[in-house]
Amino acid sequence: MIIAPKILYFGTPVVLLSSENGDGSANLAPNSSAWALGHTLVLGLGPAGHTAYNLAKRPEVVINVPGPRQWAAVERLADLTGAWPVPDHKQAAYRHERDKFGAAGLTAVPSVKVRPPRVAECPLQLEALVEATSYNATDDFLIAQASVVAVHADPDIVVPGTDHVDPRKWSPLIYNFRHYFGLGDRLGHNFRAETA
Repeated sequence: MIIAPKILYFGTPVVLLSSENGDGSANLAPNSSAWALGHTLVLGLGPAGHTAYNLAKRPEVVINVPGPRQWAAVERLADLTGAWPVPDHKQAAYRHERDKFGAAGLTAVPSVKVRPPRVAECPLQLEALVEATSYNATDDFLIAQASVVAVHADPDIVVPGTDHVDPRKWSPLIYNFRHYFGLGDRLGHNFRAETA
């Protein structure tokens, strides 16, 4: 059967991107197009969005990775924009919010190596520097490559005495065809896994 879905979010992690506005305040935006290549995070962004604008001017970002329990806070951010005035292409569905952390019920905490704050409630927080940007083949999306310079992890999800996240204790929030999920039961592990 051939189908034509509007979107292809077939199960991708959701992240919250912290960036810095021109006045030094923080912007916080949900993103469902983020994946890792080693210690480089590749982010897909709307080219006319406020986060893309911020990263072009101030290329520092925190990729905050929520767990399934944070799905409602993520959704509280979904129809907000940090841009003022609200851009024409967003006026029908979005509203301006200056304090997105407050609107989502999340707590901003200082970062160590970048200026934007981290989200305290997210079990993983990746401070990063945007090293390169380009457009996708149809100019619909901006692709940002961000080098991770610091990783913060909730001690409850780290294998004691190591730098490894315990996959039995950690589950990212997954965006699956515009619905939120956590991971199910573990099925096995890759031969290169360093945690059995």
